[in-house]
Amino acid sequence: MKQRIYIDTSVVGGYFDEEFKESTIKLFERLNNDEIIFVVSDLLDLELINAPQHVREHLLKYPAEKFQRIELTEEAVKLANIYIEEKVVGKTSLEDCRHIALATIYKVDVLASWNFKHIVNLDKIKGYNSINLRLGYSMIEIRSPKDLVNYGDD
Repeated sequence: MKQRIYIDTSVVGGYFDEEFKESTIKLFERLNNDEIIFVVSDLLDLELINAPQHVREHLLKYPAEKFQRIELTEEAVKLANIYIEEKVVGKTSLEDCRHIALATIYKVDVLASWNFKHIVNLDKIKGYNSINLRLGYSMIEIRSPKDLVNYGDD
């Protein structure tokens, strides 16, 4: 079974960012080679509305079957609010929390992000997972795309 990787907006934008481009392109190559499937949400679509056109249209280059599309649910909204209420992150990180809640509820294999402040951050991950476990959800694996690419045999 293919690994299901939830991607947030930073991964799409990372394809065009000098700092993150190399690993992001390799991750998209894995998608192209049918090694993985990207899980994308309507939340991602909303966030991409304000992105530059080339970023906004990037995912359109790939066939729809490369993606599992999911929707923001009331359950995800509630879980995200709990992350905020319990001060894992501040109120300004609500959208980040919604991505994490979606990935948790839809039981993806891993959430990929370049957001090191609010998402790919060990202390924050411990906070999200502490709440997830207490509420009966699975732990969520969170990594940067750099951790999800194949480097081949050395």
